[in-house]
Amino acid sequence: MIMKKAIKGIEAFNGAYRGKRVLVTGHTGFKGSWLSHWLLKLGADVAGFSLYLPSQPCNFEVTGLRGKLRHYEGDIRNIAELKKVFKDFKPQMVFHLAAQAIVRKSFDEPKETFDTNLGGTVNVLECVRDSASVQAAVIITSDKCYRNLEWEWGYRENDILGGDDPYSASKACAEIASSAYIKSCFNAKGSARIATARAGNVVGGGDWAKDRIIPDCVRAWSNGGKAVCRNPEATRPWQHVLEPLSGYLWLGAGLIAKSDALAGEAFNFGPDSKVIKSVSELVNALADSWGNVKWEHVRGRGKIKEQRLLKLSCDKALNRLGWHSILGFGEVVALTAQWYKHYYAKKEDIFEYSSSQIDFYMKKGMELGMPWIQRK
Repeated sequence: MIMKKAIKGIEAFNGAYRGKRVLVTGHTGFKGSWLSHWLLKLGADVAGFSLYLPSQPCNFEVTGLRGKLRHYEGDIRNIAELKKVFKDFKPQMVFHLAAQAIVRKSFDEPKETFDTNLGGTVNVLECVRDSASVQAAVIITSDKCYRNLEWEWGYRENDILGGDDPYSASKACAEIASSAYIKSCFNAKGSARIATARAGNVVGGGDWAKDRIIPDCVRAWSNGGKAVCRNPEATRPWQHVLEPLSGYLWLGAGLIAKSDALAGEAFNFGPDSKVIKSVSELVNALADSWGNVKWEHVRGRGKIKEQRLLKLSCDKALNRLGWHSILGFGEVVALTAQWYKHYYAKKEDIFEYSSSQIDFYMKKGMELGMPWIQRK
């Protein structure tokens, strides 16, 4: 499945990031590190701002990204630290991903979750407002920003925001704060163009975060153990990490191109309905791809209610951006399992292997005629 050589003769995202100074908050995280990697391939001058490494190991470290971009260490909750980065780096484009991203942790540390996810977003928006260099920014929240009624159809961008747990509520608050800033502070001619993006249940190689089903399985299986699954009947829209990132990058490219039609808008980025599977289906498929491993159902902590059904409508992204997901469920599982198996077998070239997965994804996008990638 994976290509051995980088693809040539293509233009991704209209060349919007070539030579651009791009700041990624949360660049040491799972999605942030893959986004930073992709931006480097697109010719961007990338800087990242993050407080800590999310796990040991983590994708940021094993791929050696620290030595390939400008690494700023700081707390997104500390606006003074963040302002120093904006002053020093003078970003032209900002992707805000820094977050407390674990739902179960939000029950134990609700204040930290709100301070990080709401307060951190406000700090980024304030720094963008004070910056003369920023042309555009994409604020990434979560599919869990919607008030989840567990209905059978996908949530649209104009559906009610909310959340019964601290994580979901904090992401809804971040969306509300972003909307207020956009309407109040970025409404003048020449202002930075801001949009928000919502996605969730992202999987792929390089994630070792606690209390996520694939990292939990990988940790157990790589040590010869049995994986534990808390809620096997829960249904989720599993998507490979490169899927929503292509949406973020395409949305950002539109904002950079001064598309006023995109400024102030929110977009869902999710998989086709055929990729919406139960946790047990995901684990079984991953186990088959891994080979000779087992898992068992163990009930989680009683005070934590985990949603059983959540999916997004991505019609707006299709109609306004021409974006849709391109990977089938089997490809999502295969890309994920292959990455981890390659890591544990050949750690020294995992950066290049990750690059080959990005190349594979871009080539498939080109073959399917996706508007974000064309031949030169």
